[in-house]
Amino acid sequence: MLHDLPRDISFWRFLFQIDLKLAEEARQKACPCGGRLHRANYPRSPRGGPDDLPKELCYRLSFCCNRDGCRKRVTPPSVRFLGRKVYFAAVVILVAAMRQGPSPRRVPEFSPRFEVGRRTITRWQRFWREQFPRTPFWKVKRGYFMPPLAVAALPRSLLDAFFRSQDPVQDWERLLRFLAPITIPGGLKIELSRASK
Repeated sequence: MLHDLPRDISFWRFLFQIDLKLAEEARQKACPCGGRLHRANYPRSPRGGPDDLPKELCYRLSFCCNRDGCRKRVTPPSVRFLGRKVYFAAVVILVAAMRQGPSPRRVPEFSPRFEVGRRTITRWQRFWREQFPRTPFWKVKRGYFMPPLAVAALPRSLLDAFFRSQDPVQDWERLLRFLAPITIPGGLKIELSRASK
């Protein structure tokens, strides 16, 4: 199966450990106002992971400034969550890519595993093809790929670019770390063309 998603809890614990490191880096930078950041994690109800996933792995790591008058929230990048999407980031990528594969008919047998409806998959594909390429993040990062990735084939072309080793966990880590900057508030801001302004 194309770039299979590990289903055991150890994979999700591994991603959580990466998120903890990203959160610590954000905490050490402090709030832009100079105040100290205090932990202010919040629960998510992500879909697509194992049924027996421990609750502590479902929290979105976040911080809140301690300075009165500021109290600004600082949410660090994540390798588990893709912005406000309900499903885990890896599931959003994999299921949307499977729909693009050489045999899209496999989706009916594959998507129930993650309990993803056809309309949701269509929405994810539209996100990858139409919205993601218009982000400042992609406009900068697309130049890192040689040969250039086909926008019409996103996210499958991203999977193909990152899945080159014999270790799928390492490949998932590299891909999810690459996408981590878009997981923070404002990370998916879309630039409008001059014609549409």
